[in-house]
Amino acid sequence: MKFEIREYRDEDCEAICQLNSQQLGYDFPIEETRRKLTQLRKSGRNKILVAEADGTVAGYIHACDYDVIYAPHMKNIMGIAVSEKFQRRGIGRALLEGIEKRAEETGACGIRLVSGAARTGAHAFYRSCGYHGEKQQINFKKLFFLVAPADNGKN
Repeated sequence: MKFEIREYRDEDCEAICQLNSQQLGYDFPIEETRRKLTQLRKSGRNKILVAEADGTVAGYIHACDYDVIYAPHMKNIMGIAVSEKFQRRGIGRALLEGIEKRAEETGACGIRLVSGAARTGAHAFYRSCGYHGEKQQINFKKLFFLVAPADNGKN
């Protein structure tokens, strides 16, 4: 099977929204997904790549700048998903390699990613791609509202 890794385009939004829901369990409204993708692309700090196979978006990866005061510049993978129909065909590895290449080109010293504790299959995949780490963390959140209003409360 042939596939292409390319930059995200606006028409990929619905497929990314479906991948987030079906593969990652994140049910986020399509309108908000579209707004976030537009915002992320404009920021200049994010890179979103998609894998296209058989004329459809088979997967995507999103990485952003990771800059903290205690480590050199890195990229942080915020999301990676491959449709179940296209898994185990090299797409996930190619998406990671695409982000790694862009990270090196922009002077990043490496890639950081966080994966849920229960996603043991994903952990094995990341290790097979050269990622390592055994640090355990708890992810805390404090939500003020579920979805930010588009007008930020100005109307």
